[in-house]
Amino acid sequence: MKIELDVHTHTIASGHAFSSLQEMARAAADKGLKVLGITEHTPGIPGSCHLIYFRNLHVVPRQMYGIELLLGAEINILDTQGTLDLDEFHMNLLDLRIAGIHSLCYTPGTPEENTQGMIKAIENPYTHIISHPGDGTAKLIFEPIVQAAKAHHTLLEINNSSLKPCRNKVEARPNNLEILRLCKQYEVPVILGSDAHISFDIATYDHALELVKETEFPESLILNTDVARFKQYLHLDK
Repeated sequence: MKIELDVHTHTIASGHAFSSLQEMARAAADKGLKVLGITEHTPGIPGSCHLIYFRNLHVVPRQMYGIELLLGAEINILDTQGTLDLDEFHMNLLDLRIAGIHSLCYTPGTPEENTQGMIKAIENPYTHIISHPGDGTAKLIFEPIVQAAKAHHTLLEINNSSLKPCRNKVEARPNNLEILRLCKQYEVPVILGSDAHISFDIATYDHALELVKETEFPESLILNTDVARFKQYLHLDK
């Protein structure tokens, strides 16, 4: 499988990552990618970017070392109402918008309530991708989430980082297997995410690809392999 893009990564600006933007871009170019997404955490994560960071993204060239940069954010889903912690003004400054649940700033409910909150985030017209829905941070019911993702052209991420044994996310493997099986059943595209916090991890999908193989998930539904299809699916080509 030829990988053309990785769109969920973080730099030192997120406060708990270890490479600069230029180091990340250089590593992506060295790995033969065509597109790199850098999606810093929004302010709900301790030590992350202030809003002025996102206001100043216009200074960064979108072509660097022969690759295209998509500069955006990993936005926090705060509650079971699907509330996001970034306002419309700042959303409109971003090339790419990922939304995800993080334990540091999420108020959980029942599995049904959590599921409805995630569906509301999926339905939000600003949301392109849901990060690590299968990592087990919130109890979720995946079939309606997959159906909502299909209806709204929102990509569900199979997050490689959350599958690492050192993360000790015991529900990540079975949850992601279920997501892949449902996406295969309903013919819903997915995106593999490295969630790289250092340049060496860019486009590292070893654990995710094990699950892809186990479920015999179609390569045609993995949008990391085709930049044009990725952009078309998320309406980023307009």
